[in-house]
Amino acid sequence: MRNSDILIAAGGFLLVAGAIAKAASRSHETDHTYVRPAGRKEMSAPPRHWDMVDEASDESFPASDPPGGY
Repeated sequence: MRNSDILIAAGGFLLVAGAIAKAASRSHETDHTYVRPAGRKEMSAPPRHWDMVDEASDESFPASDPPGGY
């Protein structure tokens, strides 16, 4: 195989890899304008078991801080 063949194959690979990466980045785009209010009654499919720990965790999401009621 000549050097030019290797360069052409490598260039094609990079083009395909770039197209795949671009398509993958678009698939992760979501609308972050809606945030559900906290609480079990606000869920579309609430769990059967819901206690104070679940409530505190739900109220603190998406904050990085742990719930303060412990």
